Amino acid sequence: MHLSPVLGQIVLGYSPVMDRGRAPVATRLTVFPEPRDAEPDARGLLAAVKSVWPEPAAERGGPAAGPSPRGGMAPVLLNIASEPWLRAVLGAQLSSQVMLEVPAFMAMAAANEEALRALHRSGNVLVFKGRPVSELPASLDPCFRFALVDGDDPQAGFDAGRTAQPIRAGTRAMSDLDSAFARGAVAALGWPLEGEIVVADAEARHADLAVVAELIRRIDAEEPVPRLEAVLRREPRLAFLLVRQVNAAAFGLPMEVSSFRDAIMLLGYRRLRRWLALLLVSAQGDPATKPLVFAAVRRGFVLEELAGADADPELRGDMFICGVFSLLDRLFGRSFSDLFGDLAVAERVKQALIEGAGPCMPCLALAMALERGARSDVLEAAGRCGLGLGEVNAALLRALAAARSLD
Repeated sequence: MHLSPVLGQIVLGYSPVMDRGRAPVATRLTVFPEPRDAEPDARGLLAAVKSVWPEPAAERGGPAAGPSPRGGMAPVLLNIASEPWLRAVLGAQLSSQVMLEVPAFMAMAAANEEALRALHRSGNVLVFKGRPVSELPASLDPCFRFALVDGDDPQAGFDAGRTAQPIRAGTRAMSDLDSAFARGAVAALGWPLEGEIVVADAEARHADLAVVAELIRRIDAEEPVPRLEAVLRREPRLAFLLVRQVNAAAFGLPMEVSSFRDAIMLLGYRRLRRWLALLLVSAQGDPATKPLVFAAVRRGFVLEELAGADADPELRGDMFICGVFSLLDRLFGRSFSDLFGDLAVAERVKQALIEGAGPCMPCLALAMALERGARSDVLEAAGRCGLGLGEVNAALLRALAAARSLD
């Protein structure tokens, strides 16, 4: 990805938007200018967003496809935490893949009415945010398809308009999701990583752990392919998932694979280990784990990209596994010390996840700061990694693009 000048002028954060099935259907990208009075670069910002969420290709010479049909949402929700930058974006041409948050005070301003109506006419999805001080003008009411609602009551603040559907903001636990959807929200925004995670089929998940742990041990011992195949023959479901996942664009294979043997021959042992890390967190389809899987996969790609393209391949691989495994304790309900008694991982991965120390830890802390989306946290964590904003933002966007290709 080309390092656009705008990436050195902003601080980014991200979080998922989840539907009633607990599946992430969009990514919220929060943008802070840095410094706060930086000159708006709407064109550069939107081009950077488009590098991850490109306009769908036109089919048979017809118009490009519109936003995802899942609840009428586009794949990225843009939250710009600056009035000048947001005003500049309001006057730009948005991709159909972008939903745009508009705070109440800007939505109510007469000076912005024509820009909002123009975006609505172009088919862009607008999201109302905050409590209005007066009733939204009738002419603008149809422009807002969704409204972000803070707190536990998804109806709070809905005097904003008559047509907007509620999205519950500030989700921190699975119980927040349950409450939001019970009260009528169509989606929920945030990371439900706190509190207890109840997994429906814990026995199957622990069986997967045993199989993957055995495969990783055999890979580390560089055992021949037939012995690795023999392990997966006992688990045809995992073998199927391997073939499906390694054919994803993120792995960049020159051809499609149809068997485990083909996958090993094309991936090699090191990349196969990487795939197994992904498989371990994503093999189960339990709705309760979907937000955790979304976070874990993205952490893996973020840490790998933060390590840098010129880093030692072994370090990049360990950073990837550190990120992917960073929520393994939540997924399995076991401590990292206990898990790593069964599962072989590099010492620096153990240091980060058990002790909160070692060479992987600064990048893991930065990845978690990007999830929180707090400007000061990201700047502090980036400084501890010795990385500039341009490097951090480019790494995040590359990681989000790679993770999307697996979704």
